[in-house]
Amino acid sequence: MNAPTGSATGTVLAVGFVLDVPLIGVPEAAERVLDLWRADARLCELPDGRWLLLLPEPVRTRADRAPGLPLERTGAGAPSVANTPGSGPAAVTVDGRLVLTEGGATVVRVVAELPALDPADWLDPTGLALHRPRPVGAAPAPEAPPVEDSVPTAARPDLRAAAGIGPSSERARRLTAEAPSARGRRGRRQPDRPSGGRTGSGAAWWQTTRPIALAPRNAAVVVVLLMVVPLLFVVLFGLGLLKNVDVDPGGVVFASIAGGLAYGALFGRRATRGGDGATATAGSAPAPAPAPRRSRRPWLGDLLARLTLRTPAAHLLHQRHARYLRDLTRAFEQHRWDDALRDALPLADRERGDTAAGRPWFSLALPKRFAGQLRPTPHPVGPAAVNAFSGTTVHQHLTELYRAAAERLERQGRLDEAAFVLADLLAAPAEAVALLERHGRLSQAAELAEGRAMVADLVVRLWWRSGDRARAVRIAHRRGAFATAVARLAATDPQAARELRLAWAEHCRAAGDRLGAVEAVWPDEALRPSVAADLRDAVALGGPVRGRALPHLLALPDLMALGSGTATRALARAVLDGDGDPTTTGRSVLAATLAVLPAADPATDRELATAAARAAVRDGGLGGESGGPGVTAEHRLFDRLLTRADPLTAADLPRPRPRPLPRPVGAAPVYTAADRPGTLPVLDAVLLASGSLLVACGQAGARLLAPDGRTRAHWDTPTDRLVLADHGGGALLVTEHGPDLLGLAHLDLATRTVRPWTTLRARHLAPSYDGHRLIAAADGGIVVLDTTAPRPVAVWRELGGEERLLGGITRTAGGCAALVRSPSTARSPLTEVWRWDLPGWELRARQRVDDALTDLLSRTDPADTPDPVALAAGGLLTVEPLPAGLLDPDGGIASEDRTVLRWTSDLPEAELTVDGRALLGPAADGDHWALTVPTPEGTGLRAYTGTGPCSEPGPTVLVPNAAGGRIGVRHHAGAVTYWHRSGRVLATSADGTALLANLRVTVR
Repeated sequence: MNAPTGSATGTVLAVGFVLDVPLIGVPEAAERVLDLWRADARLCELPDGRWLLLLPEPVRTRADRAPGLPLERTGAGAPSVANTPGSGPAAVTVDGRLVLTEGGATVVRVVAELPALDPADWLDPTGLALHRPRPVGAAPAPEAPPVEDSVPTAARPDLRAAAGIGPSSERARRLTAEAPSARGRRGRRQPDRPSGGRTGSGAAWWQTTRPIALAPRNAAVVVVLLMVVPLLFVVLFGLGLLKNVDVDPGGVVFASIAGGLAYGALFGRRATRGGDGATATAGSAPAPAPAPRRSRRPWLGDLLARLTLRTPAAHLLHQRHARYLRDLTRAFEQHRWDDALRDALPLADRERGDTAAGRPWFSLALPKRFAGQLRPTPHPVGPAAVNAFSGTTVHQHLTELYRAAAERLERQGRLDEAAFVLADLLAAPAEAVALLERHGRLSQAAELAEGRAMVADLVVRLWWRSGDRARAVRIAHRRGAFATAVARLAATDPQAARELRLAWAEHCRAAGDRLGAVEAVWPDEALRPSVAADLRDAVALGGPVRGRALPHLLALPDLMALGSGTATRALARAVLDGDGDPTTTGRSVLAATLAVLPAADPATDRELATAAARAAVRDGGLGGESGGPGVTAEHRLFDRLLTRADPLTAADLPRPRPRPLPRPVGAAPVYTAADRPGTLPVLDAVLLASGSLLVACGQAGARLLAPDGRTRAHWDTPTDRLVLADHGGGALLVTEHGPDLLGLAHLDLATRTVRPWTTLRARHLAPSYDGHRLIAAADGGIVVLDTTAPRPVAVWRELGGEERLLGGITRTAGGCAALVRSPSTARSPLTEVWRWDLPGWELRARQRVDDALTDLLSRTDPADTPDPVALAAGGLLTVEPLPAGLLDPDGGIASEDRTVLRWTSDLPEAELTVDGRALLGPAADGDHWALTVPTPEGTGLRAYTGTGPCSEPGPTVLVPNAAGGRIGVRHHAGAVTYWHRSGRVLATSADGTALLANLRVTVR
């Protein structure tokens, strides 16, 4: 080894130091390390207690004033210990080994194997004030990215072809070139679907709204027979010119009319079933099919057919239909498939009778030759026509003929034609789907099953097997078919069923629904360990969610091996032995879940079953209502706990005696908020199932508060509104950047982390969502956004165009409602309350409220009339202020200000009169509402609350020392939260009998 370049009294270029901690002490050694600390420095501890500090860059120091024994880099590249008085040979070699002299012996150690020390553990931030930099001026409003539209669009129907009208002339096109666009039809948007060659809105030849179209020459003959001849005989008879003629004018008139009807029915032809009147070749592209809709019943054609059957022309028609039937049968028997299938008559489903699509009607015309592709039509067909001469015998003959053709076509490998026969001719789409699936045509089978609105689990299974798994998950979510699809798939492909179960869990996990992910995979024991992290996150949410998650964690066999079994058992025991409300703390849910889900460890299971049985006796049951239908089930659960509990304890425990729930007696209760305003504004608030309060404080961010007001978590993201997930595991924090410009961020309440999402242009957001789909009011309509996508993606749209959304949207987990204005044939537009079922967006009701709004505006000044609100269950809530001195509804003179609330719904109209004059419309969330009026002395606010239409209000909420604004209302997890921007929050049970929280929000 080369000699060091420095000396004991000179300077050295040290790359590290050895500090004698036992000699100088830890505080002094730590101070010396912090003085020399640099980025990428390394501190290790030697076995004798000394510290080795290696620096990223060498420093020059005097050997006699060095903080420790300096290490100098030698000429050969290996550092060595400088020759200081009393120092022995020591070095750090190039390959990372430390050579030291200890007790007269040379010891070699590998530096990488020495335990590392972290100087960050020495820092104590206690007493330090945290100062965050703030912008000098207002930050510019962010730009809202465009919303990606993935809503499937429906093709427009060819109405001219459906009605038998030829192409428009050049003059007609010029006249209509600048005409306003026709009013769009309302309806759910449907995915693009290929046409099967039928006309109209996916209709066959018998489903057109205008059943008969005549050529000009034939039309002239019908006009002469129906109008000219009868009119001529009536005129001649009236003039007395037929007195000497031995002719019965009445008989001639009747015969002429009957002949005209028969001629029209005989020579009337419908439009070509291919959609454009031309015969398509086998390889031609199909015409676009429109969105299916309810077909109108062709009452005129039905009437004409029935009248014609009572004339002598019936015999001629019968011969014509018999000839058609003979030709069709001959074509099928000779296996001339193209001619037979294109000329075939689709059969009405005689087993269904009067269906939702419409009741069949009579028709005399023969089918026009089918011009589309011979493949099943992947969209619903309308009601079928019943041929007057096709009785049961003919129907049975055609059925046997078609089934034999389908079987032969399948044997020949002509699967499209075979499926066409089953789906379109025999009206048996389920058999066509089974045929396609049998031969591996999974995508085509899935498209046909989805288009014909077959059971959801079949559609999901087919799309999953075809490889389009994203579409399968989307349909399963929209139609709530995950469980049934997994069960159906497990019968034929267990591995695919397991993969679908994992996709289901991931779908729930992406929405923040931890328990949903657990329930998805729990039936498969092999997949249970994959949700251990979800269970831990669910435990962090607290409350009933924690109560359900703990037994699932304890049921995992590998829990003890993971090292968290003892802690989980201790937490479960603490919850069972604790105090507080059994529902809010999750004690009742924990005991009930333990009764059906034993712990994996027998000792742990006995201990917790005993504690759960004691808790059930102490709480008066497992959470069921006294005298309710769940009492018998609770007894069975309690008996299951006793069979696994400690025998001595079980022998002494009595059966739980349910405690009666408090019932309102007399007038509705009155709850008064804190008498002083809080120090932070409250712009939105909701009580969670765990008993915590999530509060939006504007620029002060969002806070998670305990029921006593202590802050459990704080997020700096400015929050003006909250959009809470139905499962309670997450929320969207909404920041108002300006008019119709909203910033959104994801809040995960399990991990308590915030993730910015997007900036959105929207006028209104629904106050809750399912964790995946956010409902927003934008562009005059409703747009549904996928919140799990990295940027906003529209997956569904409603309204828009000339149908405009008025006001906001009220939503529950099962449906939503809104006030809609749509055009009508009359001069004034229609104002209706529309109600949809979720998540499929099926329109369930349209209730007109024009009269109620007109009556309201006729009695009040429109400028002073508060805005009405639609409730999620349907119906409209309007508010009519009655100032003192005006006539009240009873005909008297009002001595003080009052307000009348009226409900317009399917039920009899309800009305409620309250004291005070409302200046703003009611706040609503789902079916819960709150109307704010000033107190008589004018120093506070009073809110009359209720659920749906009622003649008596619910609890009354008083907020003293408050002015302006209205008291907001939120409903979640069986609790109703009331808040005011002055910093007061109050929460009650759903029926208003119990006060759950009452606090003022302050900085703590």
